[in-house]
Amino acid sequence: MTDVIVVGSGPTGMMLAGELALAGIDVSIVERRSTSKLVGSRAGGFHSRTIEIFDQRGIADRFLAAGQIAQTARFGTTTLDISDFPTRHPYGLALWQDRMEPILAGWIDELGVTTQFGRDVVGLMQDETGVEVGFADGGSARAEYLVGADGGRSAIRKAAAIDFPGWDATRSNLIAEVEVVEEPPPGMRQDESGVHGLALMADGRTYRVVTTEQQIGPSTEPTLAELRDALTAVYGTDFGVHSPSWISRFTDATRQAATYRNGRVLIAGDAAHIHYPAGGQGIGLGIQDAVNLGWKLAQVVKGISTPSLLDTYTAERHPAAARALQHSMAQTVLQRSDARTAAVTATVDELMSMEEPRTKLAALIHALDVAYDLGEGHPLLGRRMPDLDLDTVEGRTRVYALMQDARPLILDLGEPARIDIPRWTDRVRLVEARSAGEWVLPVLGEVPPPSAVLIRPDGHVAWVGQGDDRGLIDALALWFGPEAPAWA
Repeated sequence: MTDVIVVGSGPTGMMLAGELALAGIDVSIVERRSTSKLVGSRAGGFHSRTIEIFDQRGIADRFLAAGQIAQTARFGTTTLDISDFPTRHPYGLALWQDRMEPILAGWIDELGVTTQFGRDVVGLMQDETGVEVGFADGGSARAEYLVGADGGRSAIRKAAAIDFPGWDATRSNLIAEVEVVEEPPPGMRQDESGVHGLALMADGRTYRVVTTEQQIGPSTEPTLAELRDALTAVYGTDFGVHSPSWISRFTDATRQAATYRNGRVLIAGDAAHIHYPAGGQGIGLGIQDAVNLGWKLAQVVKGISTPSLLDTYTAERHPAAARALQHSMAQTVLQRSDARTAAVTATVDELMSMEEPRTKLAALIHALDVAYDLGEGHPLLGRRMPDLDLDTVEGRTRVYALMQDARPLILDLGEPARIDIPRWTDRVRLVEARSAGEWVLPVLGEVPPPSAVLIRPDGHVAWVGQGDDRGLIDALALWFGPEAPAWA
């Protein structure tokens, strides 16, 4: 029996599998696609916090070398520049998903994760000891836990009877990669129905098309004829589109799972939340789900923590995703050009030129302001740890370089060092360090420097020392299991 089966080999599924493998968990991925090849370029990149997460695992450079850094956050018609934000990556990355996924696949291959393609899940049954998964080919597999990272129409979410409340679609878009006979006009067009545009791709032959349909399209797979009709309604011509390599339909339906867990079945990424792609937050939300869940699930499988630790996954990630979904709905409203929407857009653009609105919205889009509710205390508590330069006995380093093995980390920054955790040393890494840099957080600004911090594998701060170690033992026990006995 496998420890964990992950259903879906998209960015969320692969990131989660990588996190579990780093923790020593026997994990495998099953994927309904027959090969790893992704049809179409799909999503176009991700934001700053996602790059930071990849940096925490030592793989950010692989993505940066393949893509193009840019100011990717937008609200209304305003680009929100974060070049002044306190992060090593004050930008987003433009990188199509079909180039992103092979990089993640290479990483998890290095970690020994296997992916079984052509395995379509058609049902599951769970009991007190595990989950049995049935496949369309008649086979089955069993694991202690099952995670659905299988997209917005998640078979795992449905089979686990997890409610998916939200808002129905008010518009639909067609997206495609095609060849044309007539050269289309450059740039995007915005009208009362929504946004439209054709952009030449790197091969110099294929165009990526996005157009908003005049009425909400059916739930069936779209056809070339439907794409031609939609373009003609906007441009008066279909540009002779032909030879499509990919046509898909997406809507502004916005839904979020009521819970991300039912017993031994969990969901992540689009299986847990769907939204209109305005703002480009989809990939990042899934990656953040994966790193939040991975170490928790690993500890439960190993028996270090009780299954109740998994309840913190929904408690932390559900509110964070809800904020992003609300933002996406607001973005959607601004993607029309009727007179009333234009008035709202002009007002929003004026607000975005002001420092505080610009900072708050940009931090939300880039997920640099996420603060899990871990109680009252220092401003760092529950927030992502900044990647500070450090001086240690082993030399100069930085915080994220110490996190590549996905282990919990205590930085003892006091003079003299005062942290002692002998009964957690098998689970938590302790590093004595000094940092001369300022402690600055997005939106909040400068915060008081702590004497020590406990950093979870997902990069969020679980405890802050302010001159002593009060509360540290409780935090260690809460997040990383009870202390080992003295004879262990």
